[in-house]
Amino acid sequence: MGSAQLHMPDKDKLVIWPIYFDADRTRSEGRMVSLQDAVHEPTLDSVITAALKSGFKPEIEREKKHPKIWHEAEAAGRILVARNGPKSKMLKRIAQSLKFRGRKRANCP
Repeated sequence: MGSAQLHMPDKDKLVIWPIYFDADRTRSEGRMVSLQDAVHEPTLDSVITAALKSGFKPEIEREKKHPKIWHEAEAAGRILVARNGPKSKMLKRIAQSLKFRGRKRANCP
């Protein structure tokens, strides 16, 4: 088999894309957290940092593109984390770290 073979993550891993936290997108456009938990323009690096602060050990896949927005530059990158409970609760933990990081940065001079 060639290198173009599709690689699916393990069942015990959860795929997390930055688009899941994007306040500028609707649920049908890929956002998976509530608007109150979402942030504007989440980046892969900010999601990585938030995942680490939330106690996860993310595996980083910078070359992967979200299937819904593969043609957009900001679609590049995802993380994989060990499944530890419901996906919605795990995403909320990461979202809270993203929000805290954004608030902290906004208060800096």
